[in-house]
Amino acid sequence: MKQISILGCGWLGLPLAKSLLEKGFSVKGSTTSLDKIPVLKDAGIEAFQIEVSEDKIKGEIDSFLATSEILIIDIPPKLRSVTSENFVKKIQNLIPCIEKSKIKKVVFISSTSVYADDNSIAAESTKPNPNSESGKQLLQAENLLQNNANFKTTVVRFGGLIGEERHPVHFLAGRKDIENPEAPINLIHQTDCIGIIKTIIEQNSFGETFNAVAPFHPTRKDYYIQKALELNLPLPEFDETKISVGKTILSNKLENTLGYKFKKMTL
Repeated sequence: MKQISILGCGWLGLPLAKSLLEKGFSVKGSTTSLDKIPVLKDAGIEAFQIEVSEDKIKGEIDSFLATSEILIIDIPPKLRSVTSENFVKKIQNLIPCIEKSKIKKVVFISSTSVYADDNSIAAESTKPNPNSESGKQLLQAENLLQNNANFKTTVVRFGGLIGEERHPVHFLAGRKDIENPEAPINLIHQTDCIGIIKTIIEQNSFGETFNAVAPFHPTRKDYYIQKALELNLPLPEFDETKISVGKTILSNKLENTLGYKFKKMTL
């Protein structure tokens, strides 16, 4: 039985942990919330309350990493709030703990925000050129982890995350003057996020970078209006007076290298 540690058992990390348990893995999982510890324990996860900050780590990080061969890092940057953080320093703070543990393989959850919104088509061979602060810090974190010789890191760059109870149309419904109506969507369903991470682990595909976006790229305007109609929500209204900017993310490497087949194709 292999043991895996998942740093960040949130919207993605918790169902991923449950899926790995079903596959026979032993899973340690972390949360920053004391209230969530019983939720993790009830799922069969060995639970830890851990909070990684720029200058310290609260919680039993050594025990959390001990005896695990694989670490999954799923702690997104918090850069949109009033109390924004330096995500790169958080990763720098975490790396010495990984180095002194028995972890030899890391999966780092990143984002397609590392690619520029320049109306291009982006594959893994495309040089990242992030527009946002979040994208810039994620790219630096990717490099820190992948350049470390003590362990092998696979970076997974997910597009916009959606699930059965999480969809951006709920945020956009009824809004006016939404930008970039002609930009393509780059979304991925939670089911495929979990499937891709499990496939990477099962195939021992470490030291790689993968884009992870469903091969489905209608325009934002077409997609969100159709979704609003399907869900009987107020229609979003788009600003068509400005040139749309965006990008199309290709996930061909996932399909060609890992043989992964998307389960949620049309979203």
